[in-house]
Amino acid sequence: MAEDGLTYVGQELEIFVHAVRWKSYWASSIRTWIKGDVLEVGAGIGANTALLYHPGVQSWLCLEPDPQLASQVTHATAELPSCHVITGTVAAIPQQRFDSILYIDVLEHIETDRDEIAASAKLLRPGGHLIVLSPAHQFLFSEFDAAIGHYRRYAKSSLRRLLPANCFQESLFYLDSVGMFASLANRLMLRQSLPTVKQIKTWDSYIVPVSRVVDPLLGKMLGKTIISVFTRLDHEVHA
Repeated sequence: MAEDGLTYVGQELEIFVHAVRWKSYWASSIRTWIKGDVLEVGAGIGANTALLYHPGVQSWLCLEPDPQLASQVTHATAELPSCHVITGTVAAIPQQRFDSILYIDVLEHIETDRDEIAASAKLLRPGGHLIVLSPAHQFLFSEFDAAIGHYRRYAKSSLRRLLPANCFQESLFYLDSVGMFASLANRLMLRQSLPTVKQIKTWDSYIVPVSRVVDPLLGKMLGKTIISVFTRLDHEVHA
């Protein structure tokens, strides 16, 4: 993700709007941890905000460092109650506290990911959740990842290493086991820097529904996307 005032280099946001089944799938997998006052870091074009907003939310703050994207978020979320947009990074909101903090396909864009997570965790209330959804497995890193500004893909081990102070790892799992093999095919054969809308719709229509069935059978131990939930302890732990 860009620093304050810089332009996001990715071009995938509008394309992945067509992945409606996929968005519904991962959203249903994290919604239980989204409540109260919510901070969404790297809100993009605002598509995920509307998807995840639900009656258990009291307020929602969209944080987007790209001014052009921030204006799109403002437009996309205009009808959502108690939803506000700030152009900047977590450094812009040091005095606020949240019950849920979201990084949806964002952390892989941030070079200093450990510092980012540590800073965000300080904004959590006791019992609050920091939710990270990111692309999984470095062996799947492709021209697509490079083209949209990814520094890395994650595994369980690399996300565990990001565990911030005064938090514990509440949940850590993979999604889209079948889609992982499609991503591997792209990595080895197609070598595309950006998928087409047709490819996204094909994956969304045929592969994602199969993954929804297969993933639970595999214990969510395999997939091309990884989800981590860090939860703030109810008390401070000092080293």
